[in-house]
Amino acid sequence: MTPIDRLIALADGQVFVRHWPVAGSTLAPIVLLHDSLGCVALWRDFPAQLAAASGRDVIAYDRLGYGQSSPRLAPAQPDFIEQEAITLLPALLAALGLTRYVLFGHSVGGGMALTHAAQAAGCVAVVSESAQAFVEARTREGIVAAKTGFAEAAQFARLTRWHGERARWVLDAWTETWLLPLFDDWSLSPWLARVHCPVLAIHGDLDEFGSHAFPRRIAAEVAGPSQLLLLDNCGHVPHRELPQAVLAGICGFLQQHGVC
Repeated sequence: MTPIDRLIALADGQVFVRHWPVAGSTLAPIVLLHDSLGCVALWRDFPAQLAAASGRDVIAYDRLGYGQSSPRLAPAQPDFIEQEAITLLPALLAALGLTRYVLFGHSVGGGMALTHAAQAAGCVAVVSESAQAFVEARTREGIVAAKTGFAEAAQFARLTRWHGERARWVLDAWTETWLLPLFDDWSLSPWLARVHCPVLAIHGDLDEFGSHAFPRRIAAEVAGPSQLLLLDNCGHVPHRELPQAVLAGICGFLQQHGVC
């Protein structure tokens, strides 16, 4: 399967998009939303595996400021999740001509996916993976530990490999925003009750950024049908650590709920 790359011009800059097409598929495509330090390249071979397993086109994009998309200069704002979900993602989906789609969001991408689904009729299902539903002590502790680790030149160089000159902005957009005192009360709850499409919440028991309280709240508070997939001996990146379990969970979930 050969992916197709393109740049989409939006009002705020160019967005890098990679598309894994499935010949003849008429099913709603799956759109991937990356985590706080992620980008298209860091999904590695998972999108191709997901396309093959599900029979659906898969599309991933770099948020503005990340990967191969246009850089951002201003610091990330505390409402960046809502900005992405309500303004930027709809503009991108419209530019791609997508009117029906499944969202798969990893970590903060899961929060963005659920927030978007709360106000978008075109979203026919959401898979949230390792998504934060609110801010736990474990969340902040994990971010502080990561921030300390990235102070080492060798580890920061790994981030530069994927984001180039954007790496410092990318790191600060995560650590400095989530560690703001005013972010203490952030929660997905105001949005979850407005999510009516099927939702699958995936979470690993060893996730260093949040407990099972996150997926349990997501599953309990969405208005539509929901399922939990709680994985043993798994950290914050299930699609990399236990890809077959994640693929099977997603495909079974979409089939069970008749997501076409």
